[in-house]
Formats: sequence, structure tokens, C-alpha cells
Amino acid sequence: MRFESVPMPAGVEARPRDTRGYPVPAITPWEGDQPQFALTDYERSAECARKRLCSVCNQPLPQGPVWRVVGAAESAAIGEALAADRPYRNIAPTLEGPGHRACMLYASMVCPYLARPNARRGISAAEPDDLTSHVVRGAVRGAMGAVVGFAEYEYAVTGSRVLFRFLDVVEFLPHDTADAHLDELRAELARTAK
Repeated sequence: MRFESVPMPAGVEARPRDTRGYPVPAITPWEGDQPQFALTDYERSAECARKRLCSVCNQPLPQGPVWRVVGAAESAAIGEALAADRPYRNIAPTLEGPGHRACMLYASMVCPYLARPNARRGISAAEPDDLTSHVVRGAVRGAMGAVVGFAEYEYAVTGSRVLFRFLDVVEFLPHDTADAHLDELRAELARTAK
């Protein structure tokens, strides 16, 4: 699915664009006039965490649930926990911050890496470590991804990174290819437009 055919949340529509026309998420760093989509900007991520801003559109997140897009391993772990009627909590922190439901549904469809199981990362993390060792050029997303809603999040801003943990799954929308979320995105945009 081409990104131009995916309905865009208003906050995303207001974001700067790259040369192809892709909106650039709030936490994406820039190198000159080129966004570095696979990387996370420390200052922007810290601001989003502290001010409870969406990591995609940079607009305030209301109190209540937050969403994020997860890859194959975390999607499988959440699915297994829910199937066994157990709570899920990501014990290992992540660098990916929360966002609005519509923004995360949108991101899951337009980001080539998040949208398809055979998609490959375009660049590697600048300094791979225990949290970013999977961010390797050519790495495949894997089987099922998901857009997941959580009751709340916790964060820590350290000297070199912003870490997030997400609590209590409230919605689990798995996908093989993210265009499965198109109707869900349309309904969410209609609901939030009222």
C-alpha cells in the first residue's frame, strides 16, 4: 500500500516531510535536510516523554491509554500472554515512545519496516548496544507485528537515552501486513474528528 493512499491524522499532516513526501515523526533526528528514520533523537524523545507528547505527531496525549507499534518478538509475547489470560508488561525497556492510536495505526502502515514481514531495515543503529543490537541494516521485521494499546507508560531519561516501559495491554491489533488496519484507522479518524 502506498503511503499516499493511507488517510493521514491531522497532527501527522502538519509534520515536516522528507523529499519523497513522507511525514517525519517527532522523534526522528535530522542530518542536514535528511531525516534519519531508523534512529531516535534523544532530546525530542525526552521532550515527548516529559510532556506526554505523541512520538509521531508531537501533539499532547490525553490521560488514559497510549499506543505503540511492536515487532514480531514482542507481538508474539503479547499474543501468548493474552491467550493464556496473563498480564503482559515489557520488562526490558524500549527506546520507542508512545503515541495516539491513530498515529500508531498510520505509522504501522506507512513505515516500510513496520508494514510488511519481509521488510528490511535501511540503516543500522549508530552505536549498537543491548537495546539497539537488533537495529541492523538488512534485518527483517519478521512474522507478525502489532499496534498495541497500553493503559499507561513509565519512562526514564538518562544521560544518553530515553527508556520506556508500557503497562497493562488494553488493545492488541496484530498484523502480518499493516494494511489490515486501514478500516480501523478510518474509524479512529472519524471518531476523533467529532
